[in-house]
Amino acid sequence: MTIEQAADLIAQADSLIIAAGAGMGVDSGLPDFRGNAGFWKAYPALARARLEFTSVASPQTFRVDPSLAWGFYGHRLRLYRDTRPHAGFDLLRAWGGRMEHGYSVFTSNVDGQFQLAGFDPQRIVECHGSIHHLQCMAACDGDIWSADRFQPDVDAAACRLRNAPPACPHCGKLARPNILMFGDWDWLERRSEAQAARQQAWLAGVRRPVVVELGAGTAIPSVRHFSHGIVQRHGGRLIRINPREPEVPGPRDVGLAMGALEGLSAIAARLAKRA
Repeated sequence: MTIEQAADLIAQADSLIIAAGAGMGVDSGLPDFRGNAGFWKAYPALARARLEFTSVASPQTFRVDPSLAWGFYGHRLRLYRDTRPHAGFDLLRAWGGRMEHGYSVFTSNVDGQFQLAGFDPQRIVECHGSIHHLQCMAACDGDIWSADRFQPDVDAAACRLRNAPPACPHCGKLARPNILMFGDWDWLERRSEAQAARQQAWLAGVRRPVVVELGAGTAIPSVRHFSHGIVQRHGGRLIRINPREPEVPGPRDVGLAMGALEGLSAIAARLAKRA
């Protein structure tokens, strides 16, 4: 019955809001770093050193050991560039494309998978930043620039960068990803704030939004807070697809205890029967 209800919400909506957490990329083969176990499985060298995710993913590591910091983020950058988004991305883009007001994306992921899947970059909010953009470690002039020219050469066994790390084009000092890290007071928010402002302007014109939330848990609840805000402030309905935490806030919302691709495919199959 819940798949049928989810299909109803998609069919009745005038706009699609996609809210994606780390679980969205699992079906594409991306790690979600759920706790140290998942992190260390993806990075054995860091497991041997007993370095935790919250320690490595911090500005302090760029200050004290930049080859390790860029070994980790450089490996992720290459991984995200080379990963093909799973078929669920195409389903979402097609649903939104058929709605009166189209779609908008809110994601805590820094992987750029929505852009790679063909979503309009002007309709995406990356609330924690993007690994595909850089900023100066010294924040010398507040600039944010593309990482496209940086081609990391990483020793995966040691999780260390072998070539020169990217440098700030203004002052020549070390550059870092434009990502909100742990214990981070220097992240430049300007790009993410501009994305959010565009989304808020778009939200002012929608009337019957449906939020499809995928792989967003409660450990870092940025995406869940956003989803609940849409339901409360814009009268939207929520479809939560999460294999571990599918509970929803209201009786008219739908929770599916499934992975992202499985849940989206099930809804798509039900919609296809109605066509």
